[in-house]
Amino acid sequence: MRKTKVLFLCTGNSARSQMAEAFLRRYAGEQFEAYSAGLAPKNLSPYTVRVMEEVGLSLDGQHSKSLIEYMGKVHFGYMITVCADAEEKCPRVFPGMGQRLHRGFEDPAAYVGSEEETLSKFREIRDQIDERIKGWVAELDGAA
Repeated sequence: MRKTKVLFLCTGNSARSQMAEAFLRRYAGEQFEAYSAGLAPKNLSPYTVRVMEEVGLSLDGQHSKSLIEYMGKVHFGYMITVCADAEEKCPRVFPGMGQRLHRGFEDPAAYVGSEEETLSKFREIRDQIDERIKGWVAELDGAA
């Protein structure tokens, strides 16, 4: 059985989309092949790595990637934007894209505060993404 490919897209591919990719692998890796990318990729945030390790998910092997790496080369059953910027700036349609969804989250990488405050923001967004991915997978399972 071929897995449906899912692309999570944000601006920098340094936090939100990376988290979503990892959570989808955790909850539905047998059903979906998860990817992530950014419109203007930045390095993977060390805070992202840290907060994901706290919930038992390693991001080893994941790195920031550009949407251009996939456009017209990989067919995605779903493309899910996880930030308003990506939702606004991403082409509405491109070759190889199936259903487009938007699940917006605040950008923890843009947060300015102490290290502990920043970690707290990353944890907050991580937990929101976790719940959203679990809910989406359950919704799809219920529809099947």
